[in-house]
Amino acid sequence: MQKFVDRKNEIEFLNKEYNKKESSLIILYGRRRIGKTSLIKEFGKDKNMIYFLATEESEAQNREMFKNVIASNLNNELLNSTTVDNWEILFKTIIRENSKDKKIIVLDEFQYLGKVNSSFPSIFQKIWDELLKDNNVMVILCGSLINMMEAQTLNYTSPLYGRRTGQIKLKQIPFENYSEFFDKKLNKKELIEKYAVTGGIPKYIESFKEDDNIYNEIKNHVINKQSFLYEEPNFLLQNEVSEVGSYFSIIKSIAAGNRKLGNISSNLSVNPTNLSKYLQTLINLDILEREVPITEANIEKSKKGQYKIKDNFIAFWFQFIYPNKALLEMDKNDIVLKKIKSNFIDNHVSFIYEDICRQKMWSLVAEGRLKFQYNKIGRWWNNTAEIDIVGVNEEENSIIFGECKYYTDSKKMEAKIFYNLKEKAKMVDWKNDNRKEMFILFSASGYSEELKRIEKEDEKLILA
Repeated sequence: MQKFVDRKNEIEFLNKEYNKKESSLIILYGRRRIGKTSLIKEFGKDKNMIYFLATEESEAQNREMFKNVIASNLNNELLNSTTVDNWEILFKTIIRENSKDKKIIVLDEFQYLGKVNSSFPSIFQKIWDELLKDNNVMVILCGSLINMMEAQTLNYTSPLYGRRTGQIKLKQIPFENYSEFFDKKLNKKELIEKYAVTGGIPKYIESFKEDDNIYNEIKNHVINKQSFLYEEPNFLLQNEVSEVGSYFSIIKSIAAGNRKLGNISSNLSVNPTNLSKYLQTLINLDILEREVPITEANIEKSKKGQYKIKDNFIAFWFQFIYPNKALLEMDKNDIVLKKIKSNFIDNHVSFIYEDICRQKMWSLVAEGRLKFQYNKIGRWWNNTAEIDIVGVNEEENSIIFGECKYYTDSKKMEAKIFYNLKEKAKMVDWKNDNRKEMFILFSASGYSEELKRIEKEDEKLILA
């Protein structure tokens, strides 16, 4: 059974909608295995909820299954033995049932209903307008195909546009809650290395709870051809896009280090303008993100943009699994595992650790543990240097510079890291004449005694 972790904001929002006197129509969507159904079940566990999971079968088959769910929920034997060829009748049956509590109706994988009948969003729009919205019910339309859910429920062209009272695009569990998935206490490095593969996807995390050794988990649950994770990116993209090969080529190119648009187009021998729609789709799917140096004034027009694989598992898979598919298909798993072991920390975990530290920065700001309230946090780079973390606040003229180090052993971060960071900070052209500077260091293995001494003497330095 999948462990339910975090989602406090989402539960709070759903309860707020539930407690309203008016009806609610909530759109809940997000990628496969991210925990949408678990969220619904957690929210509805003590409530009067009718839950229906749509399939890719015919509309008639879905309607029959929905009828049976209603009959079972309402203990209505007559409905159970009746043939119904109209969706409206089924929803009328629900709202006519006397109940002290607000009724919750969940249509999970809603996009399949629109897939088997393109008119279904229009059918449901009429049902909402004429039956449900004035009957104090709560409807949740849930789906795992992001593009299809947006087209059917959120886009301006959708018949349901403007009807929703709220929406949740479910994101991955943040690292700060990651340890809650594990019954036994893991040390910080064990958690970071597991997170570097699974990201915050609950279903993936559940697979990585058997063994403390990350390489055993990778061997058993990723490079094992019988594991669902072995082909997971294929299934993710096949359901969302039509030209899977083109998207794979782009992600593979970025995983290989081609992060600028020009570099990606050169690597793939494709005109940059022809890549735009593919890149934007991958951003919409939460697979990629476009980064610019945090001090850039015009983000959209910046020519310094770089594309980054946002999803930890996708990044891992395209770096270590996809390029080695031929070896894996020939059952040369040991060779691939050896390759992974030699590059996993330096070429993957160290970069994920930077993301974890940026997440931590937002927590430090929210908790008031930093001297200034930074409202923009990201990376900075130019042609010669890069800074892992830079946070700014325009109103306070405050800026903070940070460095993150993930060492394979118990090596402590040394003072030279701080001195190098101070030199790089001088390159950052941002309110240079009148700015309040701070510095923050993150190390998964701790800090040298010299660095600890410097922190005590220098009020501008924080060891996180």
